[in-house]
Amino acid sequence: MDIQQGFVLTRQARDFSGRTQIDLWLSTPQGPTLLTIQNEKPVFFVAKSDLDACQAIAANESIDCQFKPLELATFEQTPLAACYTSLSRSSFGLAQAFHNEEIQTFESDIRLADRFLMERFIKGSIEFTGSAVQKNQHRRVSNAKCRAGDYLPSLSVVSLDIECSEKGVLYSIGLDSPMDSRVIMVGEAQQAETNIQWVANEKALLEAMIAWFSEFDPDIIIGWNVIDFDFRLLHKRSEWNEVKLNIGRDNQPSFFRSSAQNQQGFITIPGRVVLDGIDMLKTATYHFRSWSLESVSQELLGEGKDIHNVHDRMDEINRMFKFDKPSLAKYNLQDCVLVNRIFEHTHLLDFAIERSRLTGVELDRVGGSVAAFTNLYLPQIHRAGYVAPNLEPENWIASPGGYVMDSIPNLYDSVLVLDFKSLYPSIIRSFLIDPMGLIEGLKLELGPAEDQAVDGFRGGQFHRSKHFLPEMIENLWAARDVAKKNNEKAFSQAIKIIMNSFYGVLGSSGCRFFDTRLASSITMRGHEVLSRTKDMIEEKGYKVIYGDTDSVFVHLGKSHTQDEADSVGNQLVIDINSAWTKHLRDEYNLDCWLELEYETHYQKFLMPTIRGSETGSKKRYAGLVIQDGKEKMIFKGLETVRTDWTPLAQKFQQVLFDMVFHNQDPDEYIRSYVDATLEGKHDKQLVYRKRLRRNLNDYQKNIPPQVRAARMADKINAKLGRPLQYQRKGVIEYVITVNGAEPSSYQQSLTDYQHYIDKQLKPVADGILPFIGKDFDSITAPQIGLF
Repeated sequence: MDIQQGFVLTRQARDFSGRTQIDLWLSTPQGPTLLTIQNEKPVFFVAKSDLDACQAIAANESIDCQFKPLELATFEQTPLAACYTSLSRSSFGLAQAFHNEEIQTFESDIRLADRFLMERFIKGSIEFTGSAVQKNQHRRVSNAKCRAGDYLPSLSVVSLDIECSEKGVLYSIGLDSPMDSRVIMVGEAQQAETNIQWVANEKALLEAMIAWFSEFDPDIIIGWNVIDFDFRLLHKRSEWNEVKLNIGRDNQPSFFRSSAQNQQGFITIPGRVVLDGIDMLKTATYHFRSWSLESVSQELLGEGKDIHNVHDRMDEINRMFKFDKPSLAKYNLQDCVLVNRIFEHTHLLDFAIERSRLTGVELDRVGGSVAAFTNLYLPQIHRAGYVAPNLEPENWIASPGGYVMDSIPNLYDSVLVLDFKSLYPSIIRSFLIDPMGLIEGLKLELGPAEDQAVDGFRGGQFHRSKHFLPEMIENLWAARDVAKKNNEKAFSQAIKIIMNSFYGVLGSSGCRFFDTRLASSITMRGHEVLSRTKDMIEEKGYKVIYGDTDSVFVHLGKSHTQDEADSVGNQLVIDINSAWTKHLRDEYNLDCWLELEYETHYQKFLMPTIRGSETGSKKRYAGLVIQDGKEKMIFKGLETVRTDWTPLAQKFQQVLFDMVFHNQDPDEYIRSYVDATLEGKHDKQLVYRKRLRRNLNDYQKNIPPQVRAARMADKINAKLGRPLQYQRKGVIEYVITVNGAEPSSYQQSLTDYQHYIDKQLKPVADGILPFIGKDFDSITAPQIGLF
């Protein structure tokens, strides 16, 4: 049989006719394909010393299983046996029975489909053979044999968005893709610019959507909060209308469930993947002031929705549905188009594909750092004779965080930022830090000889040759260099996130390989690297005024031109990298992968104090740089880039700092800005925007302003018959009035302008003015003539 290529979209293991079956839906050059793999035996492991007890429990439970002693051991060197069952439910039930008798099992939480792919090193791309039968819209391949492949898929995408009443009754469903773009709308047919498919009622609306999926058959469904809102409501209305939501391939139904802890929604659609725009942007490490579609599309694309205010939007949607359905269809489809454009602009689908090809995690996995590490690491330690440890969150011991030096506050000329490239991955690679390497290293003596271990921290020490993680990072690093050279941004970003996640994974109690000796050997080595680098720089006559995790900030003592600063920066990194290479060779007999880079020259740089103190702040600074021949202001951790400060303060800070950095007198600007604020000329910039971290009723003793505003908003919403917005967390926009915080959409009292002067403008000004011998109160005090 010919070997064929594909890419895994969805995976599922189930018990079927007395045996297990793994279903893999693939995208292939020949179209959608369902691989069925039968008779894979679920497996987990038990200690050989528990075998008699395990066999007795299995017999008592009447569970068909086989025990097989293996040349495998735990990290504690306990010899193990494998426990095989014929059915997944038998494996789960038997493991639970063992736990009830306090018999420890290992890897019993690994799902069969995941294990099948993982042990074959299949990461998204797959090669397969088998008996193929062509169905209506897909092929079915039985008796499939699989191995890792290198196929890059081209996936079809549809953006979905629904419009509904405040009570959740569906009005319309928008679907936008290159294959077809339309709105399915309840109502009588009428002329419209938008392609509208008219249906008689809500049930017909759902049936038309199911028919659309059957006809156009997309691989990927995208949207904005599409799982927790759109699909949650679609399932609810399908149940109410007694319609089976068969939108999966092969006419299979979708399945929706909610987490018991926080009610977060999850959806499974056989053969199709649902990607939520918010979750994907967060996984790709994007950050926005607000995660509303309006805000993100404005920031990324420079355009947004036609209706902005949430109350206006609901009222306007209801009005359009009653009187102007063509406009509602246009509005509905616009949301679909915006999400498609955001995905295209940020290459999110490419990112998801490359992440899956690198690690084997599902395309729709949110976060997924622990799963990615497990996928990559587990099959390797099996081949080295070990099984993975179990999760032990109760034994969690925190490891030190990144090293942050005390800062020296001042307003400086010419500050360089020198940055270690991927510091934590390079420490792992240089010092051979690895979970199995730790276990093997603890058997050895310490020292630089080839047969001795490399020293770590908190009792950790690492084997020089028995390890996997340093090579994993080496391979990822090489792949990223190629991706950057080929300008493959999504691939490069995926690799960077995965590499940088390895420290976080090893330092997380949610990872089965967590060990404080691993995480501490990374972070505490980072402390040592930064501290020693500071000493090296100061030995050359420069002053390090701050350092944070992987960066040092170097004051050159006086103003330098860009060329002069570049010359100093480039020479410093040459000297320090050479010194680190020599140190690791002489001290540890190790190759050095630490690489310091010259990142930035700040022509002007402010390291502020902690507010109300003379002590230097941390993770907060501002500076002026030249990029591509143009000046640019950089703000880190200050009010301009913080979401809990008003636009009033942010605009004020940007202009004020720019004036000070250019040696301009800011007095008149400050006075005029304060006067304009008091006169109401900046009223649109006074809105606070804060997230409610808990449900509204959970705030009892301490009632912060945002909670007061949210309670007032929902009280008014209830009177007006509008949906309550803030009972279960949410984001509230409010202003401070003479009667306290009030929601900006329902402001009733006069604005407290003095609050904004005292709490927004004055702290910003006093963050920089003392460094030029001025203060806010003196500048803004009423002028008193002296006679």
